[in-house]
Amino acid sequence: MTYAHDDDYTYDEDSGEWLPDSELAARRAQENAVEVRDAVGNLLATGDSVTLVKDLTVKGAGQTLKQGAVIPSIRLTGDAQEIDCKYPGIKGLVLRAEFVRKR
Repeated sequence: MTYAHDDDYTYDEDSGEWLPDSELAARRAQENAVEVRDAVGNLLATGDSVTLVKDLTVKGAGQTLKQGAVIPSIRLTGDAQEIDCKYPGIKGLVLRAEFVRKR
């Protein structure tokens, strides 16, 4: 791996190496990543499409999302159980991962 000469280096106590700040930041971000799993245990990622596994009443929207509804292009929030979604007619929809299944 080649490193840029203008990168600052920091000593990484875990590996015992001097690493460029950019690589060290990438390693730490990967270590802090939260795994989000759906209702059947599949690993979810940003951009996945999911299907609802039960009817859900959306608070404040006066609408019920039916079982089997497809939610395209989810976004992980950093919480182990919450995913951010876009759905027609509902702004700021956040669903619990236990109510969805990966398509």
